[in-house]
Amino acid sequence: MVLLHIGRLIRRQICTSARLYKPGAYEGEGKTTLHILNREDELGLMIDGYSQVGFRLNNDMTVLGSMVIFPRSVLSWAVDDVSEINEESLCLFSILEPKVDILVIGIGDKIENNDFYRRLLPFSRKFRISFEILPTVQACSTFNFLNSEGRNVVGAMIPPKDIKPTDDDHVNTKLRYENLYETEDFILKV
Repeated sequence: MVLLHIGRLIRRQICTSARLYKPGAYEGEGKTTLHILNREDELGLMIDGYSQVGFRLNNDMTVLGSMVIFPRSVLSWAVDDVSEINEESLCLFSILEPKVDILVIGIGDKIENNDFYRRLLPFSRKFRISFEILPTVQACSTFNFLNSEGRNVVGAMIPPKDIKPTDDDHVNTKLRYENLYETEDFILKV
């Protein structure tokens, strides 16, 4: 249903831009495309992991760069930094039907500047969209929790630049790579 409304968005050209889209007018590099990553109705998308270059989802798909994640689909988001989050980059969320219960924005790393939050308040009030603005590490968990509750949640995530791995992360990485080199007959040890 969300994808149907995205198609309507493109056709009606709700988001104003200096470049107007005309079907067939541009077929070169940078053309906007949409790929549906998860078509299984019984499973909702969850964020299993994140890195400095993207995200890993529960369906074993990897999303490079920033993303917008819905309970059943994911889109690439052309936002690389918190300074690029504005009314234009959020315009998609204002026209979704059914209306979004909550928009979880993962801003990458924690910021101390409160001006960013103040810039988004007029958009939130104008379109009556509730925001949860968090560093991406916490935003991933929040999105997963709200999605598991069946809420109509959308996540807009920027990969964090500063990641501090824990001892568990090191062990899990070693185990994952060890399993990559296993075969039925032998185990390659390094």
